[in-house]
Amino acid sequence: MATFTFHKETVQPLLPLRRAYIIFHFTCVLFLFYYRISNLFISYPWFLMTIAEIILSFLWFFNQAFRWRLVNRSVMTEKLPPEEKLPGLDIFVCTIDPEKEPTVDVMNTVISAIAMDYPSNKLSIYLSDDGGSPITLFGIKEAFEFAKVWVPFCKKYDVKSRCPKFFFTALGENERLHRPREFEEVRDQIKKRLNRVDPNSSQVENSKEHMPTKAKYEKMQKNIEKFGSNLKNLCMVTDRPSRIEIINDQKEMPLVVYVSREKRPSVPHRFKGGALNTLLRVSGLISNGPYVLVVDCDMNCNDASSAKQSMCFFLDPETSKDVAFVQFPQMFHNLSKKDIYDSQTRTAFTTKWKGMDGLRGPGLTGSGNYISRSALLFGSPNQKGDYLLDALYNFGKSNMYVESLKALRGQQTKKQNISRDVILQEACEVASCSYERNTNWGNEVGFSYAIKLESTVTGYLLHCRGWRSTYLYPKRPCFLGCAPTDMKEGLIQPIKWSSELLLLAISKYSPFTYGLSRLPTIHCLTFCYLVSTTQFATAYILYGFVPQICFLKGIPVYPKVTDPWFIVFTVLYLSSQIHHYIEVISTGGSSMIWWNEQRSGIVKSIGCVFAIIETAKKKFGLNKAKFTLSDKAIDKDKLKKYEQGKFNFDGAALLMAPVIVLLTINIVCFFGGLWRLLNVRDFDEMFGQLFLIIYILALSHPIVEGIISMKRKSG
Repeated sequence: MATFTFHKETVQPLLPLRRAYIIFHFTCVLFLFYYRISNLFISYPWFLMTIAEIILSFLWFFNQAFRWRLVNRSVMTEKLPPEEKLPGLDIFVCTIDPEKEPTVDVMNTVISAIAMDYPSNKLSIYLSDDGGSPITLFGIKEAFEFAKVWVPFCKKYDVKSRCPKFFFTALGENERLHRPREFEEVRDQIKKRLNRVDPNSSQVENSKEHMPTKAKYEKMQKNIEKFGSNLKNLCMVTDRPSRIEIINDQKEMPLVVYVSREKRPSVPHRFKGGALNTLLRVSGLISNGPYVLVVDCDMNCNDASSAKQSMCFFLDPETSKDVAFVQFPQMFHNLSKKDIYDSQTRTAFTTKWKGMDGLRGPGLTGSGNYISRSALLFGSPNQKGDYLLDALYNFGKSNMYVESLKALRGQQTKKQNISRDVILQEACEVASCSYERNTNWGNEVGFSYAIKLESTVTGYLLHCRGWRSTYLYPKRPCFLGCAPTDMKEGLIQPIKWSSELLLLAISKYSPFTYGLSRLPTIHCLTFCYLVSTTQFATAYILYGFVPQICFLKGIPVYPKVTDPWFIVFTVLYLSSQIHHYIEVISTGGSSMIWWNEQRSGIVKSIGCVFAIIETAKKKFGLNKAKFTLSDKAIDKDKLKKYEQGKFNFDGAALLMAPVIVLLTINIVCFFGGLWRLLNVRDFDEMFGQLFLIIYILALSHPIVEGIISMKRKSG
């Protein structure tokens, strides 16, 4: 265990055993390679199976980099400097579509950010409205009016979950969390609604302020909903000038700013990356906090102390010089016990990010990350002071913004007494469409535009420039969002991510070339895995029809059961399954989650064939880049089905087509091959293929039920 000034780092136990397992499994893979390649030209199906197993083996090899050195971290916020010495913090919340991202829910996120446990005069909240909708501007004004009551209420009663939606509604009594075992105590507290530190104090519900505060929250909701219903539509305005309003600048409450950057149909707007870079410039002129929190509009701040927790890394003398960002896990309040779509992405947040943290740090996800503004703007940790000599080329033509950069670097600036109106006018200028022209924004400065996954590529490039990151997985979830509750939303997001990551793999920033020359080898392998996940589609599709058709025709693609080489295949299969099972159980999962993760992993991987197609079309300019926004509005019927563990394929027929085709092939080949097997009786040769088909059909049982239900509904 390493103890720093404000935090501790502990390597997970059984590290030698974990590495011994990797070496053991790798040895078995080498035996498999030898067997397949030495018999490569037995038949064409044998060749195809060899290709599939080579792909899976390389992906497994890359994946082990995450498991080489897993660490846990804990913080000691009580040792931080006094509040008056804490640095400024700017919180960025981005929204675009008030229909898919309901305004009331967005405002709950904004309110939870305003109520963070951080000095009010050091805290600023910026809402980026990329849709330019009047309801969003109206909503943030209403939200701040309620926040003036909500913040004192939270401070008085030490409310932990400062999202009013969770506190005042049924969600607060039935909040489902990411890790059943570790969050048992927290869940009980939420059910009892004990949202304060002192369990002996009178319940908040019985206080005089509770009902009036709840009434004001409900009034805020009704006002926003009424305003929205009076509008003819909630459509996004795609042709508009920039608009920036300071909603509050009183010192007793955090600064709140509404930002709607300029948009013109003829000018690329760079999606969320462009919105975040605009916020970097606008906030640089107004508050210029050295650190920035990026949070999705549906990802509520569930623990008000997360800001101080992150400062335990930024302010620690031993880590502050090269830590670019602190990443928190994304967790969800609406997960069912079965989690049939693996919406929690358990493996990523309980294993992969901890493994990367044991190397040089985790990747940057789209939400729940505290970032050093200097890391985003000033190149490497060892960047020299003369970097600002090229300020106009790097940052644009705003002299006022360049002065803010000098202040950030601790350099001497021109003393100016600038009025609020002049600052807002300049802020509108840096939020214009033309401002980034002939600058380094999106390249060497700010969030990268290399792919649409702006956070992922930015985090990767920060590591390539020499920065480190840390991952904090606290007992209480600091950020809670809303997970997909149907197959359509459950597939669209992974396909979108995989497509963009594949673009990164074949770009000039590819981890296989650019990253390998700039990152430690094992750390680089983790990024190699992330950009290669689409290749699971190729391997699983081959595994989904080649052995099955050969089973139907009586062509063996595995060794006989009596052949010693069959032991290699058996050991590899059991090794993978047992290792996965142990990981799930040890991170608070269940046998049901282990089984569902396998099913979900296969379905999502096969769906990545669309990601490959989409990437090819983008690469060859066959279609224009477009942004697909996840629907954050909760449908009660979908939620009910999800709670019951029933698959919902509404609107997902096209995305499920490859799975349905492969499933049909498996069913036909199973019955046809079984009839042939009973007549020929070559069980010894066909056992491996028979087992594979039975395994696939067992995984697919609820999917078949869902498809039948979908057919009946359409009929």
